Formats: sequence, structure tokens, C-alpha cells
Amino acid sequence: MFVKTVEPAAAEGEIASIYASEIASMGRVMQATQCWSARPDILPPVEHLLHQIRDGFSLGLINFRLITLIAARSVPSSYCSHVYFKTLSEMIGREQTLAVYRDYRNASLTEQQVAMLAYAEQITIDASRIKQVDIDRLRTVGLTDVNIADIALAASFRNFLSRYFDAVGAEVEADFLDSDRSVRDELSVGSR
Repeated sequence: MFVKTVEPAAAEGEIASIYASEIASMGRVMQATQCWSARPDILPPVEHLLHQIRDGFSLGLINFRLITLIAARSVPSSYCSHVYFKTLSEMIGREQTLAVYRDYRNASLTEQQVAMLAYAEQITIDASRIKQVDIDRLRTVGLTDVNIADIALAASFRNFLSRYFDAVGAEVEADFLDSDRSVRDELSVGSR
């Protein structure tokens, strides 16, 4: 990491509580979490917002992670690409996840999922180009305004997180790296 952060052994208060929760669920504190402790006052609200968006996501956890993977690829962010490739692979299978990462339009997803990911990708590339017709197209595949807002939140928040992780030098943990070197290289889209 490029910046000084609070190490797990030195954590106190809310930071210690967040770290303890992550250690209990994952066996360690991820760099994605620890990097926020360079500004200890920011970690709790960022963590809270992430959980609020993800846990209340109107299209379910798989779709949240699909959006996250496509946004991470488009940022580009190696850290988030590796992490979400691994977590999504555990949910829908490695080959399906690889197909989505390479070309979600031809990865046997539903029409609604393809539209959702195209919207998330456009948010990441240039949200200023989104027009009413784009939103109307999302509605034609059955997405509600709450769904559309959730997609925008998930993609926009991932942009924020991914860019911060790279800016402060968070490095992907080894257990998130794919066993195939060529896949690891493909997912390493940024400087790391």
C-alpha cells in the first residue's frame, strides 16, 4: 500500500469492530478495507454504505456482483476485477464468470442482465452520455425505477471504490488470484 493505514493489531473503536467482523467472516482484513483507515473517520461510513447498497440490492446478490465485475473491468481496476471474478465464480461458476468478463453480451445472460450490464458499463465509461432513451430501454426489459437506481448506485459506488483502491496502492490478496496465469494476466487490467 502506498499510504500508512491502521494495522489490525493497532485498531481501536469502530475500526477494530469492522476489522474483527471481517476477520470473523474472511479470516483476515482485506486491503480493500484497511486502505480506508488512512482516514479512519471515512472507513465506517464507506463500509456502511457498501453494505446498505449490497444487502438491500433489489436485483439480488448475483446481479450486484455482475455489475461490480463489469464496472471493475471498465474502470479499469485489477484489484476489484480479481476479487469479484473469484467471488462471482463461486456463485455462477468460473467459466460463466469468464464469459461474462470477456463479453457479457454473449455470455448466456438474460436480456435484462445484458441491459443492466450495458447501463453499468456506460456509467463507468461516461455517465454524462446517458439519456432518457437509455432509461426507457431499461424499463422495456422489466427494470423498475428502483432497479435502475440500484444499478446506478452499484456501478457508481464501484467506480469510487476501485479508483480509491488503485490510488492508494491496495494489492489483491493471493487467494483471490485465479490459478491460471493467463486468466490472472487478463484480469490484471491496471498497473498491478
